[in-house]
Amino acid sequence: MTSRIEQILARIDALHDELEAAIAERRAQFRYRLERNSVRFEAEAKRRHRALRVRLGTFLARANPWHVATAPLIYSLIFPFALLDLFVSVYQAVCFRAYGIPRVKRRDHIRIDRQHLAYLNALQKLNCVYCGYCNGLLSYVTEIASRTEAFWCPIKHAARVAQPHRRYPEFMDYGDAEGFDSGLARSREAVTRDDA
Repeated sequence: MTSRIEQILARIDALHDELEAAIAERRAQFRYRLERNSVRFEAEAKRRHRALRVRLGTFLARANPWHVATAPLIYSLIFPFALLDLFVSVYQAVCFRAYGIPRVKRRDHIRIDRQHLAYLNALQKLNCVYCGYCNGLLSYVTEIASRTEAFWCPIKHAARVAQPHRRYPEFMDYGDAEGFDSGLARSREAVTRDDA
């Protein structure tokens, strides 16, 4: 990897740290804190949240008919998502052990906590649980896939990739035939010792 790429990756890491610091500042503004992965709101914030909740009947009366009509299609995706979760989890349990790759922790990706917000009604809470699971699952699957790709085929694509995973910048350049064997060995070593 070139020093220019290393510099860019260091700047990206610094920006991630800056983003986390900004989010932490917002926690104080919205009067909550995290205690061992549990959210704790101040009493006044909880009271204000409950006062702002839109009752389910009012929420449904105001709903866009297209949103209501498409809801069954959205929720039907739970079946392929659950199947994906099952298959990818089994794949990781078997294959990562065989490859010596550290396993991805589901809890680092799937966050289901928005249903505790007092300003959401029951349907909004259900929607938030669904979205938290599905988007977290995709993050979990992406991390498993990125570790697999780093182990088997750590080569950049010829064309630009819109949102590459975090390992992608370290992959070998497309067309680097001379560096393939050594690059593959480096990538495998890195991904098998990577526990992040």
